[in-house]
Amino acid sequence: MGMKVLMPYFKRYHVDVWVAMLSVIILVFATLWQPRLLQVVMEAIIKDDQQTVFREGLMLLGLAVLGIAGGIVNTVYSAKVALGVATDLRADLYAKIQSFAYADVEKFSASNLVVRMTNDINQVQQIVMAGFQQITRIPLLFIGALILAMVTMPEQWWVIILMMAVILLASWIAVKRMTKYFGETQQDIENVNTVARENLMGIRVVKSFVQEPNEIKKFSTASDQLTAVTAKIGYWFSILMPIFFLTANLAVGMAVYLVGQNITTHPGYLAAITSFISYLMQILYAVINGGFLMTFASRAFISIGRIDEVLATQPSMTYVEDDNEEPLAGDITFEHVTFTYPDDDQPTLKDVSFKIAAGSMLGIVGATGSGKTTLAQLIARLYDPDSGHIKIGGVDVRQIPEKALRATVAYVLQRSTLFSGTISDNLRQVRPDAEVSHMRWAANVAQASEFIERLPQNYDAPVEERSQNFSGGQKQRLAITRGVIASPEILILDDATSALDARSEKLVQEALDRDLKSTTTVVIAEKIASIIRADQILVLDDGQISGSGTHRELLKNNAIYQAIYQTQKAREEGIQ
Repeated sequence: MGMKVLMPYFKRYHVDVWVAMLSVIILVFATLWQPRLLQVVMEAIIKDDQQTVFREGLMLLGLAVLGIAGGIVNTVYSAKVALGVATDLRADLYAKIQSFAYADVEKFSASNLVVRMTNDINQVQQIVMAGFQQITRIPLLFIGALILAMVTMPEQWWVIILMMAVILLASWIAVKRMTKYFGETQQDIENVNTVARENLMGIRVVKSFVQEPNEIKKFSTASDQLTAVTAKIGYWFSILMPIFFLTANLAVGMAVYLVGQNITTHPGYLAAITSFISYLMQILYAVINGGFLMTFASRAFISIGRIDEVLATQPSMTYVEDDNEEPLAGDITFEHVTFTYPDDDQPTLKDVSFKIAAGSMLGIVGATGSGKTTLAQLIARLYDPDSGHIKIGGVDVRQIPEKALRATVAYVLQRSTLFSGTISDNLRQVRPDAEVSHMRWAANVAQASEFIERLPQNYDAPVEERSQNFSGGQKQRLAITRGVIASPEILILDDATSALDARSEKLVQEALDRDLKSTTTVVIAEKIASIIRADQILVLDDGQISGSGTHRELLKNNAIYQAIYQTQKAREEGIQ
């Protein structure tokens, strides 16, 4: 599976791949032939043949230089391939995630996807680097050293086989155990990442409730689990190395002993023993590195599998292939819409039907969990309904091109998400060609210009990570500014003014009525004061519409709306 995922990326760097493989062949040749020349030199020394010693010595130096050059070239081109493959794979993985529907991202979770784009990609980069340095080198070195060792001292073949059997058995047992631990390691890294991310994002809550000791305990628990699994892997490595070298040294000692016993009948072994030991060490090197590479590869293959899982996931929502960016009319129709969140047993919305004319204001109220936000998300097509039809401008949302839908619908969330950069960067996400005049108009509508224009850099003022340099109310006003800057046909405000004071909220509503007269406004609110002037108000209860009408109509005939009104009456002003 790993090669199937990586092969298209290797093809992009086929020249670098071939250079890396040819250079490692040169390196292996130089490594294998040096002991053979050394044997010739030893025989010449024994015979006192100075001319042969000098000639073969120069060849040894030449082989050493050739081996160094091959090693350098192999390292450079292996690194180029590994870096290129990792960079392309990361870019493709990120692009794939961007194509996901909201439900697909939730299925994996944000922290899970971050680990796959960082830690798992790093694992792939390392195995590709090691692969082009070792995968070709190890089998060639092993086979070559095995053949040359047997040619050098044929009677000692069983020593080589015995050493290999012990090392391979130990490697097989270790790899079998460690593969399970590598899978656990990736999951534990995700857990640590999740705990740290939640803590840092919610640091104000942690500080407010003095939860630092509990958060430290929670992080320590997740970190200790990762440490425990990593330690088990380390224990196996710590056992393997002594076993490998003990086996090799015993094999060398046995070979030397046997040569000593037979030196009188085989005097040529005196020169050959050094070469034979060198080949034994090369076989050991090949087997040890092969074992480590297998162990390392088992972890990398788990990472490749996790990456392939994302790449192979088909988005749960697709759009018609059309580059049309023209917005549609702003009328909205729901026809018997039912929706259930993934992994939920009960539907969140049940047989919802309503219609709102273009340019109207629709208010949505209801208890927590009644389905208000879900309804808004279906309008913006963050999800698709299980059954029924949602139409914008008379067209089913499933038949609207993505660019046209985004040009038609703007969605402002209660939890305002601004990206690091500048205020103008955030506003140009919606309208790339926005000039300062456009920004100022949208900011005036959202009542954001009063604080933006007090900033030294105005619309080029920086937005820090998680927009922590702005208050909650300022972030909401900036989010509304971003929502209205392109004058959408439909504007959804999902409790988007909850952090504003009564005066600012009233000014925003008046500006929307004045400057976006043709825009259909969908307002989800906890406060009745926010939707009192709506042309139509939907009252949701347990995923169903329990009432629909104007404020005055619902006060007369809807018990749920009356209960909400009575609860808020004492503290809300301006409700008639």
